[in-house]
Amino acid sequence: MAYLGRLMLRPSRRKSKWLPTLTRLQRNFASEHEQKTVRVGCASGFWGDTPTAAPQLIHHGKLDFLMFDYLSEITMSLLTAARAKKPDLGYAPDFVLFALGPYLNEIKRKGIRVVSNAGGINPEACAAALRQASKKAGVELKVGVVSGDDLMVQREAALEGATPTHNIHPASVHSLNAYLGAGPIARALDQGADVVVTGRCADSSMALGPLMHTFGWHGTDYDQLAAGSLAGHLIECGAQVTGGIFTDWHIVPDWHNIGFPIAEVDSSGRIVITKPAGTGGLISTGTVSEQLLYEIGDPRAYILPDVVCDFSRVQMQEVKDGVMVTGAKGSSPTDSYKVTATYMAGFKATAVCCVGGRRSGEKGRRTAEAILARSRTIFKTLGLPDFQRTHVQVLGAEDTYGPHASGGEGPREGVVWMSVQHLEKRALDLFAREIAAAGTGMAPGLTAIVGGRPKPSPLLKMQSLLVGKDTCQVTITTDEYSESFTSMTPDCVPASTYNFADQPTSKVHELPSGPNSYRLEELALTRSGDKGNSCNIGVVARHPALYPYLCQTLTSSAIAQYFAHVFPPGVDPLQYVKRYEVPGIHGLNFVLEESLGGGGVASLRSDPQGKAFAQMLLDFNLTNLPELNSICS
Repeated sequence: MAYLGRLMLRPSRRKSKWLPTLTRLQRNFASEHEQKTVRVGCASGFWGDTPTAAPQLIHHGKLDFLMFDYLSEITMSLLTAARAKKPDLGYAPDFVLFALGPYLNEIKRKGIRVVSNAGGINPEACAAALRQASKKAGVELKVGVVSGDDLMVQREAALEGATPTHNIHPASVHSLNAYLGAGPIARALDQGADVVVTGRCADSSMALGPLMHTFGWHGTDYDQLAAGSLAGHLIECGAQVTGGIFTDWHIVPDWHNIGFPIAEVDSSGRIVITKPAGTGGLISTGTVSEQLLYEIGDPRAYILPDVVCDFSRVQMQEVKDGVMVTGAKGSSPTDSYKVTATYMAGFKATAVCCVGGRRSGEKGRRTAEAILARSRTIFKTLGLPDFQRTHVQVLGAEDTYGPHASGGEGPREGVVWMSVQHLEKRALDLFAREIAAAGTGMAPGLTAIVGGRPKPSPLLKMQSLLVGKDTCQVTITTDEYSESFTSMTPDCVPASTYNFADQPTSKVHELPSGPNSYRLEELALTRSGDKGNSCNIGVVARHPALYPYLCQTLTSSAIAQYFAHVFPPGVDPLQYVKRYEVPGIHGLNFVLEESLGGGGVASLRSDPQGKAFAQMLLDFNLTNLPELNSICS
């Protein structure tokens, strides 16, 4: 660009001999950074997603870039265990074997470039396996690797400087990974990588990186970076934005052939969410709005490594073949990376037993109590300590609904879910032996132990921390090139800059009342998801006219009272609930902290990620309302 600038400053009184060169250089620069739109598809929302997504998008998506998201917090810990057994593991082999490997010739021919966090805790090994696969397929493939998120080698120093510390002992840490940003991905693409393999990074970075590379967005183009991050956030969970797990699931066609998402983005940051023609699923303002609120906290300050996003005023409009999304705003990034630590906290075992006949819920609970009591007797005899935690529920008897269960005798069949935690594996082996005995010495109707006798497994707790960006030594490597990367700039601000207060009450005008009651499902869409041991529930009004009534009724206090049974016993639930307004999509976002019984692998519940919380909230009863159908017409 400096050379182009020098040419433009050259004075001349006649037609310059440099004019054709200047015009060509300008045209080349424009074609590189002012491409009208970029199409980014997502073929995986998690490790284990369907392998049918990749060929659908490769063959029919008309893509420029294809991203694969494989990692969750717990996945990192599982990959750490895999690498401990075999040094060349620690990545998602599905990426090479099933998702991308069979289609290397096709992506090369079509010029599709790929970004994936399949590298897990060993991105170099993943890249090596991919190079071997490309050589076998006869495809010349340039692979870029982004590393530096794994902080295990320097865990003592990282934990010492982390906030908050939570007194995690370095020796107990199982994995420690920073969420890197899009900058290194963009840089690897700048160096000509056909495929970029990363370890832990913010999921949305896998879409933002290609957009930064294509459009030449800089680190201070905050609104564009926020829009690119939103595009990535909307598609990172695969088919969830194209009708998967949608509140109105019954209107979504052809689940077996559901279309995987594509974000079509222009240089200004305008987004259109679409999918390949002829596929199933559904794209509407409803499906996209649900996904916007999925697994976020404060919509005014969605903190990512490259930018802090404000999604509260985002607008959506249905257009041909998709939904147009605009209005994301961005501001300076923070000086910290989010870091997830997992550490050992004993062992757990879960028994799942079927029970039939009348009063099956009551029978199932009494059976579980007897098994736990007998196990405790054995522990006492052998000098073993008691369980650290126990959890019993009967699926089918609506135990997850707590006081909101429908009541009565309950179903005539159910499933007993009994999960326990103990410091010693031997104790859980003894517990597991007592499960089978229940079939002869306790309640009638026990029909099966699902999966057989439970096997104890390590219980890994998760903790999120903040670590200074200068702690991470990020490296970008291609076949013949290597460089260090830093995202710490003078524009970075402390994370506390964005510690905004929640919005527990809404400033709405006096609304008319009436004798009518409505289930929330009649007025709104909902979606819930997890962040560690916290769950968020997004609520979106079915019509703009209904939004004031949601704001008035769905207060922090009302939600805390409704979900009081999911919080730790003996606490005020209200202290764990935060509410945020999202007027751009006529929505509300609730964050329920400490509500998942430990979250992930650490939880003993049947719903450790809070996926059913939104479904439970659909039964919330809104009372003293006017006739709302006339308001919406």
